[in-house]
Amino acid sequence: MTIGAALRENPLLYPAVEVVHILGFVLLVGSVVMFDLRVLGLSKQVPVRAMARHLLPWSLVAIAIIVPSGLAMFSAHAEAFLANPAFKVKMGLVLAAVTNAAMFHTGPYRDVARWNTEVAAPALARASAAFSIVLWVSIITSGRFLAHF
Repeated sequence: MTIGAALRENPLLYPAVEVVHILGFVLLVGSVVMFDLRVLGLSKQVPVRAMARHLLPWSLVAIAIIVPSGLAMFSAHAEAFLANPAFKVKMGLVLAAVTNAAMFHTGPYRDVARWNTEVAAPALARASAAFSIVLWVSIITSGRFLAHF
């Protein structure tokens, strides 16, 4: 029996995987938003690099939870997800969030030594952090809309 079939046939398995997926998102979005808030100027006494080193492992654990649980749920209802506009929006927003993070780390973060502690991050870094928060809230919102389209 495939994972998708097991999720469809066992009435408790799909909700259990969904809870795991949500817990992964809580961990990921929590760590990302904490970092973004630091870049936006909160807790300036905490070095940006230290915050990144502290939160990155949590983000990686979260991704290790989110990806397999998301793929499992997708495998159970692939056709329905692919036809769902909220799913398409969610996946587009995830791509935008990943792109934003990559651009941040290859752009403004390369000069983090200049704004690591007690100095305001450059405008581009702050814009990226604010955009990140908007993207992740939008991803959560579109994920909730999956059940209603």
